[in-house]
Amino acid sequence: MDFEDVLLTAAGAALILLMIADVFLTLLYPHGSGPVGRTIMRVFWRVSRKVRGGASSIAAPLAMAAVIAAWAALAAVGWALLYLPHLPGGFSYAADIPRQGDFAEALYISLAALSTAGFGDIVAAHPVLRLVMAFQAVAGFGLLTATVSWILQTYPALSRRRALAHQLNLFREAAGPSGIASLEAGHAAGLLESMAENVASVSIDLLSFNETYYFHEVEQRGSLPAILAYAHQLASEAKGSDNPELRFAGGMLYAALDDLAKVLRGRFGHEGSTSSDVFDHYEAPPQAPAAAGAAQVRCRSSSVPAC
Repeated sequence: MDFEDVLLTAAGAALILLMIADVFLTLLYPHGSGPVGRTIMRVFWRVSRKVRGGASSIAAPLAMAAVIAAWAALAAVGWALLYLPHLPGGFSYAADIPRQGDFAEALYISLAALSTAGFGDIVAAHPVLRLVMAFQAVAGFGLLTATVSWILQTYPALSRRRALAHQLNLFREAAGPSGIASLEAGHAAGLLESMAENVASVSIDLLSFNETYYFHEVEQRGSLPAILAYAHQLASEAKGSDNPELRFAGGMLYAALDDLAKVLRGRFGHEGSTSSDVFDHYEAPPQAPAAAGAAQVRCRSSSVPAC
């Protein structure tokens, strides 16, 4: 192998390792996300924040598809670069297949192995290359099953977040302007403890499934950013109650919301010295944060469900 072949082999190995590391950090490592997947999700998110209407709601699913495509591309190109220095002499060709040694040929071999298609028209002749192709086939099957599992795990986490937003909206509509004061203390405490449990689940979901953060909500009632300020208000009111049971439940909800604010601040860059400030920043659209902040103040003093 000459120097160019060594460079091609090194570049191919680097792309394969990058793909493996990104898949590991995104799908297998708790509370992690790979650099490739994270960059793609953020790019789609920033673009979607500038798009008005329902088109923004498909940005995150498209971003997930783009991440999967990027993993497949890294694997296909990486292994193609490994095969390229050995074309055509390192492979056996069927009788009617022309022998070529360009990148397109290497990419075809790589895609056939990655997809486990195994056409048999071009096969590795050298024992080491045969092992490399077999390993690529196993990696391709693993990548397919891993991405399917990733998708199946993402949507339950989204459902839990939407369910929490719906729960808070239903509570606000049922309680009215009086809030927890309109309920019997023990009943209100039970509801707040349920909310605290659900908030804690959402915090864990955001850490374990970072991609769920980037999903827009089509319906306002399912939007968690729009209702967190109200939840924080409920927790503050309950903490100041004279009833010890209600005060304990309010403390639980307040602590769960503080943990959620830490996740939003530390993992996703939302600004604010207090949890309330972080939730305001989480809700505020980037193009008009001041106007959004004013709207949040009005919402916190109102029982209007659309807030």
